[in-house]
Amino acid sequence: MQNMSTKERMNIVIVGHVDHGKSTIIGRLMADTDSLPKGKIDAVREKCRKNSKPFEYAFLLDALKDEQDQGITIDSARCFFTTEKRDYIIIDAPGHIEFLKNMVTGAARAETALLVIDAHEGIKENSKRHGYMLSMLGVKTVAVLVNKMDLVEYDENIFNSITREYKAFLRNIDIEVETFIPVSGFYGDNIAARSSKTDWYTGRNLLEYLDSLELKSKDSGLDFRMPVQGVYKFTKDGDNRRIVAGTVASGTLKNGDEVIFHPSGKKSKVNKIEGFNTELNSTAYEGQATGFTLQEQIYIKRGQLVSKVGEKYPESSNMLQANIFWLGSKPLKEGNIYTIKAGSERVEGEIEKIIKVIDASELNLTSQSEIKRHEVGEVIIKLTEEIAFDLCSCLLDTSRFVVVDEYEIVGGGIITNDASIESEINKTENSYENNNLNVARGVNRSQRALRLSQSPTLILLVRNEFEEADEIGSAIEEYLFEVGRQAYYVNGSLQMKFRELIKLSGHLLNTGSMVIADSNKLEVLDLKQLGIPQDDIITIGISDQDDYVYDLKYSNKTRDINQIIHDLIELLSQKRRMFHVRQVG
Repeated sequence: MQNMSTKERMNIVIVGHVDHGKSTIIGRLMADTDSLPKGKIDAVREKCRKNSKPFEYAFLLDALKDEQDQGITIDSARCFFTTEKRDYIIIDAPGHIEFLKNMVTGAARAETALLVIDAHEGIKENSKRHGYMLSMLGVKTVAVLVNKMDLVEYDENIFNSITREYKAFLRNIDIEVETFIPVSGFYGDNIAARSSKTDWYTGRNLLEYLDSLELKSKDSGLDFRMPVQGVYKFTKDGDNRRIVAGTVASGTLKNGDEVIFHPSGKKSKVNKIEGFNTELNSTAYEGQATGFTLQEQIYIKRGQLVSKVGEKYPESSNMLQANIFWLGSKPLKEGNIYTIKAGSERVEGEIEKIIKVIDASELNLTSQSEIKRHEVGEVIIKLTEEIAFDLCSCLLDTSRFVVVDEYEIVGGGIITNDASIESEINKTENSYENNNLNVARGVNRSQRALRLSQSPTLILLVRNEFEEADEIGSAIEEYLFEVGRQAYYVNGSLQMKFRELIKLSGHLLNTGSMVIADSNKLEVLDLKQLGIPQDDIITIGISDQDDYVYDLKYSNKTRDINQIIHDLIELLSQKRRMFHVRQVG
């Protein structure tokens, strides 16, 4: 096998239903790019001849596995091939558990995924389940290989039918299909070269597609995160370094950066980026296993999450709202206790509540009280201690976790929310119990708030000119809508009396909405009389004369709508009115 060069590398994960031809495609890629050990193909062909078996490219992986058992360093689950442009590492996870383990623990940082479907058998349940897992784990770019086209005589109609059906399924789970390629791993059609047997197909072959992809930049521009894998003390020859080690999950870290460890909140400055058997650099990048020393020594333990001062901090809580893909032979039930492994942290957690259950192959919502194998559930997990994490809508790598039961991985998932916020919502809900805006319903305010990831909030725009406020209110409404929030702008041109406007706003708040309303004066007395708690109101004053203390205030002459929206979103997040924020654009 060719040695991996200094060319750029790309990681690919390959998934598919059993017997749909993943191993054959991997063997073909390695053979057609001359990436196998010298003489390997001939040796396998000869072995097949002696055993009266037809040669198959899938046998190449079995041969490599046999060599690994003999001490040769070739990993059958991490295969290598190379093109003129780059070196590839293709991660073949033969089952759900291996796939989840690799993806969640960061062993497979896939830039893209190849999903194999048998043209003859068509789309199977596992084809859909693998697609759902890719979506949960954040691999949004997928190339679908419709394999074994030779078994259907390279029928264009069959290829188009599979393409339409599977594309519709992936669209429902927010996966972008880069391309569908008709291939035959057995004969090599459209793997490394175009096939004349599919002259109706005008797209790229598999290698052309892979080489066309752009690698992620080392500096992704994301906030810095690094789970602490360990802290290592050196003493030999007077070496007194204490190195904080881990793999950078996102962002970059430089000498001199001030860092903070979560959830402890301890801070220090990076003295020096360190490395092991590698050239020392002043910057550590995403995906890099690294370490650093600190200017001020502080006690740090494994499992903490490192961020940089001045960037957005991760969440910290002992209550998680999460989506779990369940793989255990025994169903997940409320009250069950498992080990939750998030990054390098391990902590016990109890399933406090099952919110809903989804069949991952059909995306059907059920009202089960347990989550069975291969189903996805939305749950609340109560941990024995607080951990640091990000929400999946913000930073995916540090929102992932696996569920372990008696040393066996039984599930994996992503954290969607800080569930401790629910108690804050309940407090707010109680303050509405006796006011005349609250109507008894089967769906209460806390349920709406958890579903919408927001607490109902009245955003009051206070200024003299409704025409100018209309522009601001509309812009705020549009932005909140674009980031997935339920928001409604009560236009000031309705010429409502202030008490009527507040009463209407109160009814809208009961739907869980963010309500933007205009006012040319702030009548705090009316707000109290009409039962809207002060905590549920954010005031934005745009005036050069008014001396009222607003939550946000801007000059009437120099106001900037983009700045107002930016400041408002920051304030909503700080006040826990929006539980996570997805930036637009």
